[in-house]
Amino acid sequence: MSIPVRNTKGDIVPGSVHDLLVIERILRDRGGIWCQVHDKRDLKALIVRMATSSIISLACYGAVLGASHSAVQALSSAVKLPILFVVTIAICLPTLYLFNLVFGARLSVSQALALVLLAVTVTSVLSLTFAPISLFFLVTAPQYEFYKLLNVAILLLTALVGLRFLISGMNGLNRLARLGAQPSEERDPAQSAQSEGNTAAPTLLYVWVLLFGFVGTQLGWTLRPFVGSPGEPFQIFRPIGGNFYVDIVRTIAHM
Repeated sequence: MSIPVRNTKGDIVPGSVHDLLVIERILRDRGGIWCQVHDKRDLKALIVRMATSSIISLACYGAVLGASHSAVQALSSAVKLPILFVVTIAICLPTLYLFNLVFGARLSVSQALALVLLAVTVTSVLSLTFAPISLFFLVTAPQYEFYKLLNVAILLLTALVGLRFLISGMNGLNRLARLGAQPSEERDPAQSAQSEGNTAAPTLLYVWVLLFGFVGTQLGWTLRPFVGSPGEPFQIFRPIGGNFYVDIVRTIAHM
C-alpha cells in the first residue's frame, strides 16, 4: 500500500490508496471539498473517485440484500443496486442543473454532477457500514418482512444524510460564489464548513430532493426484487404493478 500523495493545494491525487476512501475527506474536510468543486480543481478525478467508491459500496450492500434469498439473488442485487443510483442520477441531474440556474448558483454540469455524487457517496458508504448489522439480523432473525423493512430503513436513513450533504454543498458553493474574486488560497475552508448550516437551502433545491427520492423509490420498485421473497424462484425482475409505498404499508400490516 502506498502513502497517499497530495498536491500543493491539499487535494489527493489519483492513484493513491485513498481513491476508495474519498468518504474520509468528504466527512473531515467539507469546506475543502466545496472549494475544490467551486474552483474545478481536479474535478474529473474527484468525480471518478466518488463514482468508483459509490459503485463498489452499493454493489457490496446489494449482495447483502440478496443474501437472504440465494447466491444468484445476491449477485443480481449487487448489479442492480448501483444501476438504480446511476439511472436515478441520469434522470434527475438535468433538473438540478436547471434549478441551480434558476436560483442563481450558476453551476456547470460537472459541478452539479460532483454535488450529486457527493451525496450518493455518503449514502452508499454509510449503507455499507450498516451491512454487518443487516447480516447480524439476517442470521439471528431471518424473517423476510423484518429484513426488508430493516434495509429500507437503513437506505432511507443514509439517503437523508447524503441529501443533507448535497444541501450543505449547494449552500457552500453559493457562499463561495458571493466571495467573488477573493483568491482560493485566502479562504478558510474550516470556517466555511462551520457556517454552512446557517444558510437556508433554496426552496427549489428541497423540491429537487423530493423529486430525487420519488424517482429513486419508483425506479427501485421497477428493478425489484433486491431481497427476494422466500419460497419463490429467483427472478431478475418482477412484473410492474402497485408501488413502493403501498408495498411497505402491506408489509408492516403483515408483520
